[in-house]
Amino acid sequence: MFEIVYHPGAAKELRALRAHDRGRILDAIERHLFEAPLVLGRCKKILDLGEDGFVHQLRAGDFRVFYDVYEAERRVVIRHVRRKGRKTTGEVL
Repeated sequence: MFEIVYHPGAAKELRALRAHDRGRILDAIERHLFEAPLVLGRCKKILDLGEDGFVHQLRAGDFRVFYDVYEAERRVVIRHVRRKGRKTTGEVL
């Protein structure tokens, strides 16, 4: 199991959402990132940071959760939670 840590900016983005959207996103985080954050499907690598690893993305409806995985520490850091809409991932991130 992985520890889920929220960057202060991501926590602020979550608090700004409607309760229904926030609940759906938190449910997706728990279902997909708590035990296996690197399993492909709803999750994918989107940005190579070189030695620092990758930024990953989780789809949660119209929202995207951007996160880092630190396997050795068994920790996932949620960086951002953003509505995607018709924008590209690059425009959202």
